[in-house]
This record gives sequence, structure tokens and C-alpha cells, in this order.
Amino acid sequence: MADDLGIGDLGCYGNKTLRTPNIDQLAEEGVRLTQHLAAAPLCTPSRAAFLTGRHSFRSGMEASNGYRALQWNAGSGGLPENETTFARILQQRGYATGLIGKWHQGVNCASRADHCHHPLNHGFDYFYGMPFTLTNDCDPGRPPEVDAGLRAQLWVYTQCLALGILTVAAGKTCGLISVSRTAVAGMAGLLFLFFISWYSSFGFVRRWNCILMRNHDVTEQPMVLENTASLMLKEAVSYIERHKHGPFLLFLSLLHVHIPLVTTRAFLGKSQHGLYGDNVEEMDWLVGKILNAIEDNGLKNSTFTYFTSDHGGHLEARDGHSQLGGWNGIYKGGKGMAGWEGGIRVPGIFRWPGVLPAGRVIDEPTSLMDVFPTVVQLAGCEVPQDRVIDGHSLVPLLQGTETHSAHEFLFHYCGQHLHAARWHQKNSGSVWKIHYMTPQFHPEGAGACYGRGICPCSGEGVTHHRPPLLFDLSRDPSEARPLTPDSEPLYHAVMARVGAAVSEHQQTLRPVPQQFSMSNIVWKPWLQPCCGNFPFCSCHEDGDGIPRMPAL
Repeated sequence: MADDLGIGDLGCYGNKTLRTPNIDQLAEEGVRLTQHLAAAPLCTPSRAAFLTGRHSFRSGMEASNGYRALQWNAGSGGLPENETTFARILQQRGYATGLIGKWHQGVNCASRADHCHHPLNHGFDYFYGMPFTLTNDCDPGRPPEVDAGLRAQLWVYTQCLALGILTVAAGKTCGLISVSRTAVAGMAGLLFLFFISWYSSFGFVRRWNCILMRNHDVTEQPMVLENTASLMLKEAVSYIERHKHGPFLLFLSLLHVHIPLVTTRAFLGKSQHGLYGDNVEEMDWLVGKILNAIEDNGLKNSTFTYFTSDHGGHLEARDGHSQLGGWNGIYKGGKGMAGWEGGIRVPGIFRWPGVLPAGRVIDEPTSLMDVFPTVVQLAGCEVPQDRVIDGHSLVPLLQGTETHSAHEFLFHYCGQHLHAARWHQKNSGSVWKIHYMTPQFHPEGAGACYGRGICPCSGEGVTHHRPPLLFDLSRDPSEARPLTPDSEPLYHAVMARVGAAVSEHQQTLRPVPQQFSMSNIVWKPWLQPCCGNFPFCSCHEDGDGIPRMPAL
């Protein structure tokens, strides 16, 4: 799984200028889905849905308002322990289960070592990678990203309060204000406490969030970005070699191509699309190395291989006039936008030589949530019967025994807000899409929310459509021409049918604890993963895999 990769960034999906030969070859040797959809347009909720086969709001891994993804390793929110991942089911079946790369589903609940949200508590028996996600804060040369607006406000408040206290102190010294020294000292003390209360977290984002772990142990804090790609590759190849004689599941959750686009020297300046293009081409090289390891170990014909992205490319990621985010091809919108295709349409490539037909292309609506029941079926297991599973096994579709997707309707949520719904009218070939609300692009007509950094799900930055917008994606995949009762004879019938499906779907919703509540999101020092003695957390990993503490 790539991170923030646009569907238009790959040669096999139409890109003519970026070089992705390894992923393109994977598509030639397998099945390529052209209407593969993320269940959410942001990292944390999309991955929660992918791992569990159900919409992320069913596990509380979505936001009603405010934060839409986990912000800290030391927050208490995360994938609940009662959720079942495909890794857990395969682990119980006797598979070795490994996760290498990004997690972003939380770490702890109540103490630094409880690891209630950790991968090893969700069915993986080996983990190496980032418990969080890459952000600009991981690169000292980049501007801040985590709560950058709030951070700037707090700094302004601190300066204003400091100026006010200095003014009072100067007034007292000059005899202009009658105030006791104790009062001035008390105000200064309160200011110091206020400063420490926010700077202890926001002043050290790189140290707190940008870390590497092996299983339960922190191995690098902060992580050395330049070494990360080679470490991930080494770990993935080693995992394949260690487990080649038995059944295994490896989830390689790439850090590419999320900002800050950490790219090794060998790929810098080599693409036609700046740093982002360099990072995409390095990602393809990494994928090629993993595919080579599978083949070199004699596993190609017995391995089910899948490639995707967690959601669409990040259009608002820019550095001046340089684009640092992906290209979503002909599709409108991008990361953060749950209704528009560009935010949720992702690559979907499956290969299993001798079992899946090579070179097949399927233009049927499918979901990342379908991977859960697909993998479970391939392992000879059953999906849980005690909860709603929104995904459907792709095995019949991939093998060609079924011509249509099992999804008649798909519902596209932004946070907990239903932005759009899709109806696959199988007897006609039409794919109807209704938008109930859409983000307001900034500046107007720009195609993204450049003034905000990412488009909102609700509030003033969203337009509620009454009546809703209607598109037929089979005729208008770019969602450029909304249909009307005058232009579409089936307009009212489609609206009524989708409306009934939405009502039926909403009957399955149940209240659950919210993992993105403010109490779960905020940084808690007692939950911070740390190598060494908190708050002096610092270590790096030598070539022997042993974390080393700095000399004091």
C-alpha cells in the first residue's frame, strides 16, 4: 500500500511521463481494477476500513467534526481491541503475519507500555516501521505540519502575554503602575506554565512522532529519514526469506509518497516531475525489489500479490509553485475529498500466476474493504458473523467466474458525513453517483482547497446540494456535467432508488466510542513511546539491529 499516491501517477493507469515499470509489469501479469475505491479519503480512517473490511465510523475511527486522523503517537485513540483485522484471522489460521512500514492506527490507551492499539495486538506477530506517519515535522528543514495553525496561534498568545507582563513590570519599575512584585511573579509563573503546557508537545513533534519501532521496542527516536527506505526494504526482504517455507501474510505499508517526500540521492532529479516524481520512481524501484525477492525465493506462483494506495493524491501539497502531491488523472478532487472520484479512486492490482488471468482489466466498482473478505476466503476462513462487514470477496470477480461486482451500492463518507452514494445499475451498465454535499474549492474554481491545506467535511467550507448532484460515471467519469430532469429521463427514478438505499444503509449504523475525540487526540506524556528515560528519549539503531543510546 502506497501513501497518498494518485491513480494517475502510474503508467498502467495512463501516465506517460513517470517511469513505473515494476508496477506496470505487475499489472500486465495480473488483474487491474479501474474503479477501485478507498473507503475514506484520509490515512487513518482509510486504513482502518482496509484492515477490518468495514467502514471506519463503525469502529469510531472517523471524526464528526475537528480532527480527521490521529495526530500523536501519545494520543489514546486508535483501532479498538474488539475490531478484527484480516491479520488476526490469518494468524489464528497458522499464518506468520508481518507489518512493515506505516501503521497510523494508534499505540497506547492508558500507559506507555499497554500497546492496546499496537499492530501486535491486532493480529500481526511482527512489526517494523512507523507507528505514526510521515509529516513535514519529520524533516527539520520543512515548515511545521501537525496542528500548524494552532501552534502558530499559541505562539502568538505566548508572545502577547509575555509583552503584557513585561509592560506591567516596566510600569511598576517606573512607578506608573501600583502592583506587587508577587503579582508580577505570579503572572510570569502562569505564563511559563502556559508555555510549557503546549511547547512540551508542539516543540518536539519530530522526537515524539517520527520514530521507528521493532515489535514493542523503539529503535530510532527521532528517525533518520535518509535511511528509512533502505531499512524498510531490508526488513521486507528478510521477512520473506525467513517465512518462505510456510504460509505468511506481509503487509508492506510504504512511507512513499507522503510528504516530505524523503528520496535517496540515487533518484533525486531523475524524473520529469520534480521531487514528487523522484519519490514515485523510487517507490516503484522498491516495489520491484520486493517482487524480485518473491521470485528469487521461488514464491511467485504461490503468492497472491496486491498493490494499492490508501486514497487519492494530495493536491494541496505544494512548495511555492512546485507540486508535492500526486496526480489523480481525469478524476476531480483529491486527498481529503470523499465524494469526488480523485479523493477515493485508487490503483488496484492483483497477481497470482496460474490462478488469476494475466492482463485482465475490470471496470466494476470495488473497495479497499473488499480485501478483508478476499484474503480471509483465500486462507480458507470465514468472516466474522457478529458485526457488519461492508466488503465483499473479490475472488469470483478476479477469477472471472462472476462478471459484476457484488456491490450494488457504495457510500462515500467524509468523516461521519455522507457526501455521496454510488449505484451500480448492473442491467444497464450505468454507474450513478449522487453528491449530497461537496467541498468549496479555494480559490473558487481551483479544483482543490489551497487556502485550507485540505478540504473540510462539514461547516462553512461545504456546499449542501438541494437537490443533490447526479452524475453517470459510465458516461462522465470526470464528474463534469451534472444531470438534470431535463437531460436525464431516469433522474427521479435514480434519486428515489439511491435515497431508499441510503435509508436502508443508515439503519445499520450504531453509536460507538469516538477515537478522534479531543480527549483521545491530545498528546499525553505518560503514553509517549520512548527509548531511554522520558523525556530524554533518544536512540538510533546500528547495523546489528540493536538500539543504541547516545552517550551522556
